[in-house]
Amino acid sequence: MNKAITDGLVLMPPPFSAGLNLWSREDGTPGSGSYQGQPNAALVSNDQDFAGCLELQKTEATQKLRSFAQTPIQPGLYLRVTARLKAVSGNLPSVRIAAWAGDVNGQNVASLVQTGPTVTLQSYGEVVTVSAIISPAARTGVDMAWTTQVVYAHVGLDLTGANGGVVRIDDLVVEDVTNLFIRKLMDWVDVRDYGALGNGTTNDAPAFLAADADAQGRAILVPGGVFRLNADVTINSRIRFEGTVSMPANRRLILTRNFDLDTYGQAFGTEIEGFRRALQALFYFTDHVTLDLSGRRVDLTEPVDVAAIAGLTSFNGRRVVRNGQLTALPGPAWTTEEFTSTATYSPANNLTLTGVANVANIPVGSLVIGTGVGREVYVRAKNVAAGTITLSQPLWGATGTRPYTFRRFKYMLDFSGFELLSRFELEDIEFNTLGLCSGVLMATSGSTKRFVSCTFNRPLDRGITSPGLGCQGMFVDMCQFLSNESAAPAQLRTSIALNVNANDVKLRNNRVVRFAHFAIVNGTGHLVHANHFFQGDDEPAGIRRAGLVFTQTNVSTVVTGNYIDNCFIEWGNEHDSEPQWNGEFSFGGLNIVGNVFIASSTTSAFRWVVVKPYGAGHYLNGFSLVSNSFRVFNAIIDRVEMVDTSLASLDMAQARNVRVEGNSFNNVGQGIMNPLIVTHTQNTVADTWTVNSDGFVPFGGRIRMVEAVQPEGAILNGSNAARYACPNATPGVGAQGNQAQLRWGEAVRGRAIVRMRMDLPS
Repeated sequence: MNKAITDGLVLMPPPFSAGLNLWSREDGTPGSGSYQGQPNAALVSNDQDFAGCLELQKTEATQKLRSFAQTPIQPGLYLRVTARLKAVSGNLPSVRIAAWAGDVNGQNVASLVQTGPTVTLQSYGEVVTVSAIISPAARTGVDMAWTTQVVYAHVGLDLTGANGGVVRIDDLVVEDVTNLFIRKLMDWVDVRDYGALGNGTTNDAPAFLAADADAQGRAILVPGGVFRLNADVTINSRIRFEGTVSMPANRRLILTRNFDLDTYGQAFGTEIEGFRRALQALFYFTDHVTLDLSGRRVDLTEPVDVAAIAGLTSFNGRRVVRNGQLTALPGPAWTTEEFTSTATYSPANNLTLTGVANVANIPVGSLVIGTGVGREVYVRAKNVAAGTITLSQPLWGATGTRPYTFRRFKYMLDFSGFELLSRFELEDIEFNTLGLCSGVLMATSGSTKRFVSCTFNRPLDRGITSPGLGCQGMFVDMCQFLSNESAAPAQLRTSIALNVNANDVKLRNNRVVRFAHFAIVNGTGHLVHANHFFQGDDEPAGIRRAGLVFTQTNVSTVVTGNYIDNCFIEWGNEHDSEPQWNGEFSFGGLNIVGNVFIASSTTSAFRWVVVKPYGAGHYLNGFSLVSNSFRVFNAIIDRVEMVDTSLASLDMAQARNVRVEGNSFNNVGQGIMNPLIVTHTQNTVADTWTVNSDGFVPFGGRIRMVEAVQPEGAILNGSNAARYACPNATPGVGAQGNQAQLRWGEAVRGRAIVRMRMDLPS
């Protein structure tokens, strides 16, 4: 930087040859005395060292020489004043650069140092150079550290010491030396100053590390060029990229002060490579647990294999990727792979397919399709040498050898290469799949994954897939799932928002639009709360499908506060290799409380709660349907619940702990409740009264208990005499077992309130 060039500043005082009237023997201020005509000053034109110069005899204690010209002083400007001189005769004086500091009003700022270092002349004829640096900045190397109060100077020198000596002085030089202070002025260091070449081939890693070590709070500048780093490089300083870096795939660049997508994108030249490298660093970086995508969009043309990028198969530590968008671009890498193979299945080894033909070709994470296979069963692992596949769930009806189809969807983020991944979180990420691919394929094991405030926009097949037990303790909170099949009739849709295989999952405050299913859920201990999932279509009398599908009998799950719109809850045991009841817990532990159920333009056969046993002998053993609102628009349905008996029915004679109460029904032909309160009117005298449940019993169950009988008004015999007998009760009579009989011991008539149950309390 040179302000004499860039700003046109006139820094140099006039040469002596221009006239001694331009040089003051005092302070250089207007009106001070000049050297014109002074007997102790003369111009010399033929000196062998200086050519033209001033010859000056020292006659005063401090012999001053100042330029009448005003040399500008500015913030950020460093001026070096230099004088060359030699003693000619007489006493040898001392010399120093000096300058008068003037403010905007033309007054001297007397409190400032206005002289430089003193040099004593040692011999005659020896040329001595003296200099001093003037600046408003009080930095090391500045001899006259002034303030911004000073706006100009009268520069020159002083002769001190004994009088009588004669010296010759060359023209004074004033130069801008700000460049000498640039490294201290700037808050960055340049990797080129430490040996980096940026030619794309030479290993510049040592230079980067040296620059980082020397930065001491300053930032690092990576200028234009391609800088090859053949080693792991950790930069602990702030860093700015004008050029780019290249590295082997197994080497990591860790930027501890700029751990964000913006910086990594600049470092590697593209958003996608920056994203991959930042992900890689995330798994080895202990100073940060969060990768910020800087609110930017990353375009993907192929799946991101996170385990391959990280070079790990196991990781157990909290890591977060947040604040950005991943967008799929069309390309062949998103094409679903499909393989067909024969294999043998035995319930005795219920998570294994054996004798799998071409097992080497079948990718981990493939969806398994075949007769007797439940929904969302995936290839969790494979053993090529043994010809076996490990399944994510058992198969309910696939005993023996048969063909299977293995369909491998492609996901934006693919974590299936991790055998274990725990505490990984995705927050405020939009998966903009645009109908080209799926969202996230999870690791095969691990716990407490979190999806928070994410959007899955038009996944082709799946939003979130768990191919194993990597969903243990998973959180899916405040996410939005937008279907790629919104225009299709509900029965033709194939996409699924998510699936669950393990326990203790929280699905909360999500919005799910027009998928085939919201969630296929195995495991227990789940909380499904405050979601809005709707799966209707524009078809008249449209067919509706399950929104939530529970795939095991005892779920210990609460479904509460949801808005369940044009879809239903299906509860079956399709992930059971022996689906008939074998003494285990049967259908129990499901609590459906305080939800809003609606349906519109559907058929009268639609139901909101469907139990579907895949084997015989099961029964209800702990179920609550409490304080829900059921409402139908533009249609009337028969009832809200049913047992799907296409494969097996429930043993209603075993029902226990069923609670159905406090629900409201609008445009529903038949309400339900349990316990059931019936008012029975007997108009003719009879010893035995038969009390009907009139369809109020949930799931078409039978009456197992009469809890109470309370006469309402008088019980009269044939003579109209009041009787005060207490009847005994017989539950479960009639062809369907949905009636009870009251026996009074004599023929009577009247009205009684009867409280009956389809279950027995434990």
